[in-house]
Amino acid sequence: MTDDELQTLIDDATFDFTMGDTDLAVAKLTRAATAAPASFAAWHALAEINFSARRLDAALDAAQRAHALRADDLFINTTLSRIWMEKGDKPMAEKFGAQAKILGWKDQLKNPAAHQDGLK
Repeated sequence: MTDDELQTLIDDATFDFTMGDTDLAVAKLTRAATAAPASFAAWHALAEINFSARRLDAALDAAQRAHALRADDLFINTTLSRIWMEKGDKPMAEKFGAQAKILGWKDQLKNPAAHQDGLK
């Protein structure tokens, strides 16, 4: 699968989800993640859609795979925090929530102009 085909599949799955077809979206994202296991975007989208569908174990598995690929991503840390909170593990939720905050602060230090509105 080419990068363009992978992105198209992820985009199609996202569209399916927004149109209310969660099962089709999950099937497409599973296909994407299987074909390209190093695709952070596929795993993260799969985590988010499973989370929205209250499939917490599947969401956690996908989020952990995305995190293994890009542990310094603010959004996957936020996703993991939300999943752990819903699963009732507050210490794990706080761990990933704190990591997300740290990553957010690092981004603010690297890109102060992008966060200028928040400083007013």
